[in-house]
Amino acid sequence: MKLYYSAGVCSLSVHIVLREAELAAELIKVDIHAHTLADGSDYFAINPRGYVPILVLDDGQQMSEGPAIVQYLADLKPAAGLAPPNGTMARYRLQEWLGFVNSELHKGFAPLFDPSSPDSVKAATVAKLAKRIGWVAEQLDTKPYVLGEQFSVADAYLFTILNWCRGVGLDLNDWPVLAAYQKRVAARPAVREAMHVEGLIR
Repeated sequence: MKLYYSAGVCSLSVHIVLREAELAAELIKVDIHAHTLADGSDYFAINPRGYVPILVLDDGQQMSEGPAIVQYLADLKPAAGLAPPNGTMARYRLQEWLGFVNSELHKGFAPLFDPSSPDSVKAATVAKLAKRIGWVAEQLDTKPYVLGEQFSVADAYLFTILNWCRGVGLDLNDWPVLAAYQKRVAARPAVREAMHVEGLIR
């Protein structure tokens, strides 16, 4: 397999899941601003939409969209316990979380990364995100991970997106439960390895 990624963006969740599941993949870094690879070639030739992640399977098929990719990887290695079995209520709860992180958190950050967004829009965006993040903190008040005791692909995604808070004026220390959650996930060996490879930690 091959994973097209860019450091610290949403593709980090897929990178974490690969390492948690101990699945081998070639990592190919993408400059998502210039839409080029390290050799200068055009990334649009790989993904016409221009964004990451893209997972290329051994048979040449491509997968896009992080929530779909991480479930696929979890199902390749069920013994890793990264996703409940298909058809169970627990699996639907996982999909519920992936959908929430994708639509209510991940996409919610977009105006904050757009230099053309007016300050008023950015302020309104931060306020809306704070409410969503506060809800997440309530859900994690009595459990270590979003589904309970077991780390899942939803945690890889949530951790990745919450990492963006520090750069946009949201302080996770305002939600001690989430500050502790981030530290707990960041301490996992697979997470540390992924972040080190991407140059996010030393």
